[in-house]
Amino acid sequence: EKEQLSSEALEAARICANKYMVKFVGKDSFHIRVRKHPFHVLRINKMLSCAGADRLQTGMRGAFGKPLGTVARVNIGQTILSVRSKPQHQAACIEAFRRAKMKFPGRQKIFVSKKWGFTKFDKADYEKGRADGSIIPAGVHAQYHPNHGPLAAWKKRVAA
Repeated sequence: EKEQLSSEALEAARICANKYMVKFVGKDSFHIRVRKHPFHVLRINKMLSCAGADRLQTGMRGAFGKPLGTVARVNIGQTILSVRSKPQHQAACIEAFRRAKMKFPGRQKIFVSKKWGFTKFDKADYEKGRADGSIIPAGVHAQYHPNHGPLAAWKKRVAA
């Protein structure tokens, strides 16, 4: 079953989490990412409710409404917001997201990941991969370079 989160609710949660993090952690100590985007357009078929309205409107004929707003359709268990920061700021991140989840309808869970930042690698695997050169940081994410493939590519990677 999907839940609809309005663009206004997503923006309010982002602002709330960002304000708390800037105040208690500093603006250069974290990175918040909004994972869901409001692509779904809500429409409304406005009806008149005044005297003589029955002469003006056609009921359900041609009932494709006018755009009302946009929403993100979210499954149960999907990630809505993510933050990456240093381990010493974990309590501030949890409190920021506790405040941000008040902006959404329904119940949300705050999950502390075992991954390194926004990458797909666990913290221990990331550290080991960085040490042996199989994981190369690339901005927000990281690239995995296995030990097979062209010999020239391996030589270039080992030389660097």
